Amino acid sequence: HFFCRALASCSNLQQVAFYLHDLKRTPLSEAPMAYVVAEPCIKCKFTDCVAVCPVDCFYEGKDTLVINPDECIDCGACEPECPVNAIFEEDDLPEKWQHYIELNEKLAGSWPNIIEQQDPHPEAEKYRDVEEKASLMTEDPA
Repeated sequence: HFFCRALASCSNLQQVAFYLHDLKRTPLSEAPMAYVVAEPCIKCKFTDCVAVCPVDCFYEGKDTLVINPDECIDCGACEPECPVNAIFEEDDLPEKWQHYIELNEKLAGSWPNIIEQQDPHPEAEKYRDVEEKASLMTEDPA
């Protein structure tokens, strides 16, 4: 399902050919890592990232967003769009936030998919620059 949408996001046949070629020659052990939403997103929930995702792999909780690692195609479009720098490639995720890899996978399985940009969390400006926000997050879906 996500593979078809990923190919549909390519603007021409040459891009599709390159995508298929890379997929065929990359061993699974070297496959691209998914992106991860980490702690800075909590109580901010800006959805600029959602607007640019070609495969709709974001899921929404009450206080934050997560990325489904099985749907993410590692395109990187979302990372520079996040105004609070909450999105990291797995390999670049700071050590203190490594548990967000598992949390993204877990919560993406139970939260609703978000496919359009929405208003941020009502308290986004208040929490934008706050560090250590993990205790403020619930696992409640949006």
